[in-house]
Amino acid sequence: MVALLSRGNLSVRLAAGPADVESAQRLRGRAFRRDEGLDADAVDCRCEHALIEREGVLQATFRFQRFASGSDVVTGYSGQVYDLARLAARQGPMIEVGRFCIAPGVQDPDLVRLGWAALTRIVDAEGATFLFGCSSFHGTDATPYADALRLLAARHVAPPDLAPGRRSDDVVTLPVGQIDGAEAQRQMPPLLRTYLLMGGWVSDHLVVDRVMETLHVFTAVEIAKVPENRARALRLLAGD
Repeated sequence: MVALLSRGNLSVRLAAGPADVESAQRLRGRAFRRDEGLDADAVDCRCEHALIEREGVLQATFRFQRFASGSDVVTGYSGQVYDLARLAARQGPMIEVGRFCIAPGVQDPDLVRLGWAALTRIVDAEGATFLFGCSSFHGTDATPYADALRLLAARHVAPPDLAPGRRSDDVVTLPVGQIDGAEAQRQMPPLLRTYLLMGGWVSDHLVVDRVMETLHVFTAVEIAKVPENRARALRLLAGD
């Protein structure tokens, strides 16, 4: 068992074998598909799986894949549905994060914080230049998230030299218009909210995933541009 981080009664560790991976896949099935089946795909075997536990009980999970350079990112999960040619032109190690979820019915922001602290350790150990992945909204109808999506379009779209292109035919363009700020924050998924607090940016469109019954938006953080106060807080939490 590889322990990544422990704080109080919460701990983060890497999956030690097939049983741990299956536990993560079952939690993902409950979180994303709202059933008791496994959420498993071909990408799982290329990833490492992190388990966030409270006193040994699985509460949250995520998977991640390490890339030695930008040119490799097109082989990851996001590269299947977004054109990442601009990101692939960048140098340096990168890490893709996916399937970050919390057990249904559990409401504890410390789970997300500890997950990000563990990712901070991984990023620092790898010397990663970018952290990226897909942030999901439940369901395939964008209407309930209109204010959040308008906020993304207005303030958080990727810079042109890094912007992902479109590979999927089933997409929703980020809408523009009047924004209710409070409603936008309420609609924003916790993972995406954290990305944005770290200076992250998103694609100009969402991809509709009919299998997972979600909408997802490509999300990335350039590590060198994370606000100093955020980086300091995460490294403090990630410290020994």
